[in-house]
Amino acid sequence: MAGFIGRDRELATLNRMLQRIGSGGRAGRPGRAVLMRGRRRVGKSRLAEEFVARAGIPYVFFTASAQPDAAADLRLFTEAVGSSSLPGAGMFHDQTPRSWDAALQLLAGALPMDQVCVVILDEMPYLIVNDAGFEGTLQKLFDRELSRRPVLLLCIGSDLAMMEALNSYGRPFHQRATEMVIPPLSPADVADMLDLPPADAFDAYLITGGLPLILDEWPGGASVNSYLTEALEDPTSALLVSAERALAAEFPVEAQARDVLGAIGSGERTYSLIGRAAGGIPAGSLSRALQLLTTKRLVEAIVPLSTQASRETRYVVADPYLRFWLAFLGPYLAEIERGRGDLVRTRIESSWTTWRGRAIEPVIRESLRRLPAGHLPEGTNIIGGYWTRTNNPEIDIVGADREPVAKQITLVGSIKWLNNRAFDPHDLAQLVGHRSRLPGADDSTPLLVVTRNGTTTDGVLALGPEELLAAWRP
Repeated sequence: MAGFIGRDRELATLNRMLQRIGSGGRAGRPGRAVLMRGRRRVGKSRLAEEFVARAGIPYVFFTASAQPDAAADLRLFTEAVGSSSLPGAGMFHDQTPRSWDAALQLLAGALPMDQVCVVILDEMPYLIVNDAGFEGTLQKLFDRELSRRPVLLLCIGSDLAMMEALNSYGRPFHQRATEMVIPPLSPADVADMLDLPPADAFDAYLITGGLPLILDEWPGGASVNSYLTEALEDPTSALLVSAERALAAEFPVEAQARDVLGAIGSGERTYSLIGRAAGGIPAGSLSRALQLLTTKRLVEAIVPLSTQASRETRYVVADPYLRFWLAFLGPYLAEIERGRGDLVRTRIESSWTTWRGRAIEPVIRESLRRLPAGHLPEGTNIIGGYWTRTNNPEIDIVGADREPVAKQITLVGSIKWLNNRAFDPHDLAQLVGHRSRLPGADDSTPLLVVTRNGTTTDGVLALGPEELLAAWRP
């Protein structure tokens, strides 16, 4: 991957904020605040660096540490401002503020009244955990000082739940900041970066999850096998270490949550089977672990979509890269470290087709949600799936007007993502049979097939990798 690719929308949003700040704002308060959140290693810090580099304006970039000692962050913050390009950075030389109130007051004095600047606080959740009063202190300084200056305060965090809560009612920053969510790079971005055809781009997306650090290692035009052969020979490759570092930051002490996540990553989806695969942990502990995982957005709890309510909840790993890592890499890091990456590669090759067929389903559903109006039957506002306790039937795609209980089923579909196998009349007959058993569907409900290799039958709307990839483009 050469240079900085993608993130055009996010950069444009930040630049518009700078323009508003430069124009003076309302009532003499040009200052703006942004709460930027996204999964770990998704490229938030890199985006912020690119933004200030292109803007060419004074800034300070401070990254909080995970150390429990608040004094350590105060020292690092003082050093960051003192060595920054802010006009008043010299005010921080030989200073040792003992509280965040003192440090932030000193920062306000270092900011000019006649020049636009940017203040970046990266890994802000660490500051809040280490100092319960930090959030209120920052809000007070923003109201009294920063909002009166031409400054953009950019607060970045990877704890999705905490960052989302910062702007909620009752919190100090309520209605004071703009929220910005930084998603992984899309399948379309992956295709552009790696110069891959649509079907292969989706394969690369399932492995990398759209994480820039991993994509940066993937040679342009390289196949899955070619990239994996190289990456599995290097124990320090981003493909191997990114998940371990992210999980260590998310769960420094919650061993049971890691065990439950590993059980879901191994393929278990129901409450009872997850508990069994996680070592038979007690029901109360399992429920708490699942709650923690869903709160942190690492796991999604999904229910069948139909016109009838259902309790058949399933749990799936939300991030494609983490899903791949948990299935094929995490349990076998010891083999790679002793130079036997070939064993891991053989294991991936033998299971790839089956694993990919399941892993691509949520990506395809999200692609369908992104299709422009007119591509799917009218009234399709929700895309989900349907299953019963016995998985008979199990339907890959269900379109409806609303969730979790629909009023109208607008389409029923199947995903066929096998190499060299088209959707054929046998598949169509099976889909028709499944439709007849879906609550809310009938013989007039339109049929859809998403296929990697086309279809040999009529009477069904067919979409392929090209149409799905186009759905991710602006």
